[in-house]
Parts: sequence; C-alpha cells; structure tokens
Amino acid sequence: MMEAPPILILPFALLLGAMALCPIIAPHWWEKHYPKIALGLGAVTAGYYLLGLHDAASLAHTAHEYFSFIALVGSLFVVSGGIHIGVKGQATPWTNVVFLFIGAVAANVLGTTGAAMLLIRPWIRMNRYRVAAHHIVFFIFIVANLGGCLTPIGDPPLFLGYLQGVPFWWVAQHCWPMWTVAIGALLALFYVVDKINFARAPRTVREKETAPETWKFEGRTNLFFLAVIVGAVFVEKPVFLREALMLAAAAGSYFTTKKSVHAANGFNFHPAIEVAVLFAGIFTTMIPALAWLNHHAGTLLGPNPSPGIFYFGTGTLSAVLDNAPTYLGFLSALAGVTGAPDTAALLAGHAAHLLAISVGSVFFGAATYIGNGPNFMVKSIAEQSGVRTPSFVAFAWKFSLPFLVPVLVLVWFLFFRS
Repeated sequence: MMEAPPILILPFALLLGAMALCPIIAPHWWEKHYPKIALGLGAVTAGYYLLGLHDAASLAHTAHEYFSFIALVGSLFVVSGGIHIGVKGQATPWTNVVFLFIGAVAANVLGTTGAAMLLIRPWIRMNRYRVAAHHIVFFIFIVANLGGCLTPIGDPPLFLGYLQGVPFWWVAQHCWPMWTVAIGALLALFYVVDKINFARAPRTVREKETAPETWKFEGRTNLFFLAVIVGAVFVEKPVFLREALMLAAAAGSYFTTKKSVHAANGFNFHPAIEVAVLFAGIFTTMIPALAWLNHHAGTLLGPNPSPGIFYFGTGTLSAVLDNAPTYLGFLSALAGVTGAPDTAALLAGHAAHLLAISVGSVFFGAATYIGNGPNFMVKSIAEQSGVRTPSFVAFAWKFSLPFLVPVLVLVWFLFFRS
C-alpha cells in the first residue's frame, strides 16, 4: 500500500469528528446530509490516490474489502430480518444475563454480525417496557464484539488471521481464558446496572416483565439462508463467488419471507443503507491512515515490544479504525519487528504477541460505534425501533470508559503485562 502525505489523513479525522459531533450539535442536518459528508470526504482521498499518486491498486483492494464487508453485513441483515423471535415477559436482570451469554456463544458460530442481527430485535422486545441505553450498549459489547473471540468465524480480524495461516482451533485454545474473564466481568457489570434499572421501574412494569414467557419462532426457512452465508465465508475462489452466494441468499430470503414476518420485525432497508454509506467513506478515507501504520509501526513499537504493546496498540486503533485491517497492519508489523518469515514462525516463536493482536482487535472493537461492523447497525436498528441510543461521544464517555475500559485493563493485567 503506497504511503500518502500525512495531511491526507485529515479527511478520515474530519469524518470521525463529524460522526461524533454532528448528531449532537445538528442532528436533523446530519440525518439529511451525512451521505454528502461521508462520500465527499471519501472522494477527496480517492481522487488523490488516482490522480496524485496514480495508485489505483490500493483503491481496488479497498473496494474489494468494502464489497465483501457490505455483502456479509447486508446479507445477514436481510436474512435476520426474516426471522421473528416472539418473546413475552421475563426480562428480569438474570434472564437478560442468560440471553446475553447465549448471544456471546452464538457469535462464535454465526459471527458477531450474524448473532447481533438475529438477536437485537428480540432483545429489544424482551425489554420493551423498560429498555434503556445500557441494554443496547452492553449488547454491542458482548454479542456484537467480545463474544466472537473463540473462532475465526466469530469476528473479521480472526477470519483474516485464519486466511493468513493461523489454525482454525488455535484461537479457541488460546483465547478462552481472556474470553471467560471479559465476558464474565461484563455480564456481572450488566447485572448490577440492570438490577438498578429494574428496581426503579414502576411496579406495573415489573409485573409485566415477570409474566410467564411465551416464545415463538417464525421464518425458519431463513435458517437455511443463514447457513449458506456462514458457509460462504470459507469460499475463497473464484473471486466474488463468496459475495455472490451471500447476496443470492439475501435475495432468496427477502422474496420467500412472509410479509407478516417483515412487518412484525419492522423491517426496512434504512439501517443497511446508512451503514453502507458511512462505511464507504470510512473505508476510503482510512487508506492513508492504514498505509502510514504499515510504514511506521515498526519504528513506533521499538526493537523488542512486549505483548502488552501490541494489545493496546492494536486495540486502540481498532476502536477508531475498522478492526480487520488494523489486525493485518499489526500482524505485518510483528513480522517486521521479529523477522519472522511467515505465520508459522510467528506461532512458533511469538504466540503471545499474536494472541495480543487477536484479542486486542476483537475486544477494543467494542469501544466505539465504528470499531466493528455490526456496532453501528445495532444502533440504527434500535433507533428504528424507537430506542434512544447514546451519541458517538456518549457511547465512549458514559459506557466504554467506565465499563469496558476497566475490563480491557483487567485482561491486560492478567494476560499481557509481562
């Protein structure tokens, strides 16, 4: 990837700033004009790479990654929108903890995107009498991010590692202690917060939420389309066959699902369109930032960096960049610092550093709405359902800093500080 002048990182910074501040300062203006901002800043970067650097290869590579990303996220969004899980009552704090734990486990089979898209709507319905911001944020923390740390299917960075030669079960064998500590700590924190919320709810609400449960599952045929999408993740050749299978599954799901199921879910394409537009700008404007990282990571890390440096380095950038390319950037930096010729050599001599990169990219992706693909989509679906979600800044200030960051530091202290 060709390195651009540092000034070209400015469009990426401006886009992040706009996403953080505009929904607070001018929400209606942002809702109307965000496509112009995201695509306009992306066009500035793309224009310089084409006309200034004559580097069409970097743009083509990013376009392919973006198309793969949208095909996966979009197809899972459509298929999950054809599944209606009916729930009634029993949204007590303990029941919510069990639900989130099931979601964390499911994320390793369906991917964080698949699990999040499948479960966010029933999660909101379960808590409809008292749903609050913490329900959405902890769902993002646990189901849409940290939960998927045990398999390459779970989160995009780990899948990229699998394609680079990391054995499929290496992740589960080495990440389960960090997964157990982090998920356990977050569930405990959620229980305390939700217990307080439940106690403050009016008595009539508490009585409704402790009524006998009634579960209903509609749209079972979409489980087949979901399996097609998950299976397509492992298709590498020919080029674009993977994405074609995903899009075909989405089309099959959309046209075979009963309208009553879509209506029950309040299904429409607005969340998917919003994510597609914003991430088109993010993927394009972050090209110079990733190129700078690839060229300078070795210098920044020093000659003999500890696993903790890689954990916090990969993690911090995964919070503001998409965590999948950040994973690859630090994997490349690790190979450069250690002189390892391939992934097998890294596994043999620097497994702790590779583990730090893997955990950091997945865990820190939960820190902001743009750290991982499903985060922003969960926010959008929640807002479509009438739930007030925290702004970009409030998400980080009111939830990530007091709840997520202490858990991330605990993981570092237990596993990566030496």
